[in-house]
Amino acid sequence: MKKNTWFVLLMSFSVINAVAQEAPVIKLVNPLKADNNVSTSKQFIIGSTCKTCSISINDQPVKVYSTGAFALALDLRQGDTAFNIVSTSSAGKSVSKQINFTYKIPPPADTVKTVAIAGIQTFPEGNLVLLPGDVIRFKVKALPGGNVSVLNNTMLYEMPVSQSGGMPGIYQGEYTIRQTDVFGASKMMVTLVAPDGQRATKETGNTFAVMSPLSSDVAITKGRLAHLEYGLGDDRLGGAKIGYLDSNVLLKVIGKVGADYKIKLADNKTAYIPDDLVSLMPKGTFAASSLTGHWRVYGDSAYDYVTVGLSARLPYQSVQQVNPSRIVVDVFGATNNTNWITQLGNTQEVANVDYEQVQNDIFRITIQLKHQQHWGHQVYYRGNLLVIKIKQQPKDLSLKNLTIAIDAGHGGTNTGAGGATGSSEKALALAVSLKLQKALEAEGAKVLMTRTTEKFVDNKDRILLFRDAQPDLLVSIHLNSAVDPFNAGGTSSLYRYVGFRPLSFYINKRMLELGLKEYGNIGSFNFMLNSPTEYPSALVETLFISNLEEEALILDEGFQQRMAEKIVLGVKDFLAATK
Repeated sequence: MKKNTWFVLLMSFSVINAVAQEAPVIKLVNPLKADNNVSTSKQFIIGSTCKTCSISINDQPVKVYSTGAFALALDLRQGDTAFNIVSTSSAGKSVSKQINFTYKIPPPADTVKTVAIAGIQTFPEGNLVLLPGDVIRFKVKALPGGNVSVLNNTMLYEMPVSQSGGMPGIYQGEYTIRQTDVFGASKMMVTLVAPDGQRATKETGNTFAVMSPLSSDVAITKGRLAHLEYGLGDDRLGGAKIGYLDSNVLLKVIGKVGADYKIKLADNKTAYIPDDLVSLMPKGTFAASSLTGHWRVYGDSAYDYVTVGLSARLPYQSVQQVNPSRIVVDVFGATNNTNWITQLGNTQEVANVDYEQVQNDIFRITIQLKHQQHWGHQVYYRGNLLVIKIKQQPKDLSLKNLTIAIDAGHGGTNTGAGGATGSSEKALALAVSLKLQKALEAEGAKVLMTRTTEKFVDNKDRILLFRDAQPDLLVSIHLNSAVDPFNAGGTSSLYRYVGFRPLSFYINKRMLELGLKEYGNIGSFNFMLNSPTEYPSALVETLFISNLEEEALILDEGFQQRMAEKIVLGVKDFLAATK
């Protein structure tokens, strides 16, 4: 027998022996503790073992996936339930681990039965700084049948049980700040007088202050990522953003809720901005307004520009429209004083520009585009000159002439989601992104990467990197996750602005060719990487790392490569449709 044949046989025997010698192991990712108190019956045991091991839970066999992952859905009964997990190797060795669940249904809410105030909610939530005319709403849970009042003996009224979820003793009402009110950063006292005359009092959890006439009521934006928000709602993606503002934009402050200033944009339009994105101006600074001045519309080799002369940096909001394609910019505090617009013939994207005085303090600029596809725009100031910079459609829509940005999601301490085997979103997003980089470069594209190694990159730094580099489009790579390791799954693409929807649509369509379930093409996605208006962008939630079958797919480098190739095809489809 030849030497090479002996070597192959020896290696084969070594591999077989190594598999046979795999030690049994149990690594749980859910739950992480041995003893668990839960308030819902539906729970999961999720973890991994060696790839050749078997798993049983309370003597019942559980499927082990090719990756070693396993999971079991539980439907607990009230009380204590123990689960004995046993991993057995092919050699017959075994290890075990016990997990305990204590399931208690939370007791239903009960009526207050003593002379007491059980709870107070105020709306808006948080510590408030208010102006005369502002309204504070109260919701109080207390002994039924009493009289409940707040500041200046303002009465709250007990709601009918049909309006209070069947719970007696829910009082509601509101207090309107008066011109004569003077108080600062203090809690309000709520008083209950019971039917028998006994009294109880309780302070609100939040503080309330009336804005002093001596305090500054004008703020100025700072930095490059100041943004306005529609309201006070918040989730893991932050508040819903109206859009970004340039630096040194003057804003009229009309109150504060928690860490957010309330801003008056126009007579009937308010917004909020986090206090760390602005500085208060000295007392005596007045809110800016301006007449519009000279207009100019022109182009260069890559961009078209619409410029409007103003005497101050006013806040603004831009919106994309389709069918027909337009960019609409509202400038708050501006009043029309324009009698003509100079439009040069060297524009490649701007077909026409018009304006409208929507109301006394809202001036609307409408820019009609020559192409159906939005390629991005930016609003900023050059001194006090308002500039709307519109990207022209690239003349050659082939990858070899384009710059593509790839954002590998998460990284470093920002691990992202995790899978049953201990896999991490940050590592797998990077693996797919690197393959996507090579696939795009093979097509001749220039590729910009947020990261090519395992490291932390702040989302704000990612945004500024691409806003400075001005790529033709951006693809951000992520993996989704859910509690259910069996039923939650699929691929999705997400976009923020309607003008950028086609990019995510075509990528999602190609991703479905991998045999993944459809989770959707999702719009208005309030993620930071999708928020810039300067270039089309799509965030790709490739699949669910929490799904045992999908985790097995994404751990396969061949599947990662096919996924990268599908994204490239999606980008090509987008470019072909744009042509």
